[in-house]
Amino acid sequence: MNESLVMSPRQRALEVTDRLQSIYHAEVSHFRAPGACLTPVDELILTVLSQSTTDTNSWRGFQHLRASFPSWDDVADAPLAEVEHAIHACGLAHQKAPRLQAILQRLRVEQGAITLDFLADRSPMEACDYLTSFHGVGRKTAACVLLFALGMPALPVDTHVLRLAWRLQFIPNGVTAARAHDLLEALLPPNAYLAFHLNIITHGRQVCHARHPACERCCLFDLCPFGQTRT
Repeated sequence: MNESLVMSPRQRALEVTDRLQSIYHAEVSHFRAPGACLTPVDELILTVLSQSTTDTNSWRGFQHLRASFPSWDDVADAPLAEVEHAIHACGLAHQKAPRLQAILQRLRVEQGAITLDFLADRSPMEACDYLTSFHGVGRKTAACVLLFALGMPALPVDTHVLRLAWRLQFIPNGVTAARAHDLLEALLPPNAYLAFHLNIITHGRQVCHARHPACERCCLFDLCPFGQTRT
């Protein structure tokens, strides 16, 4: 048996994190426009817009939304059709626009202003629970806000992360994305969450594709039970 495969899942996860970082050097800026600095509310809106679309389309829609309205208050109060038009590039605008307005309006009522800065004073669990109480905000979206905008320990699990976590057998096949958040966060130290998340996504897009994974040129082949079984 390959010696790499008898390592514990935690050891292999750490090795995967280090190996991918040495290859891709992924940073948050690679997934944003250069110089972008987002508040927690910005990050929440952008991540909602990113659901079921590409980074390019979600960023285009977010930029158009910001350019179309002077403030988040104006987005909250705008005619729904205008918000839908502004985020058209993201797709599912008829679904996303009312969700965005509901989030913004509720924040203004509950906090007296459209802000999520108060979450910095809460525990990661409390902050996650608050964010997921909004319609259309799941664990992955909440984790993005916590990790990218608030610097809290959270590991967002998107389709790429979930697929590679199954294939690398960090989690059992068929485990849901919601459960995968807990399992992967327990598997890795918090200081590895960001690198693991970003580089796994990059590797999933470039090599470990959903339908036709390029196992023959994969830098993780010796660590991957799926790849070795497949070939």
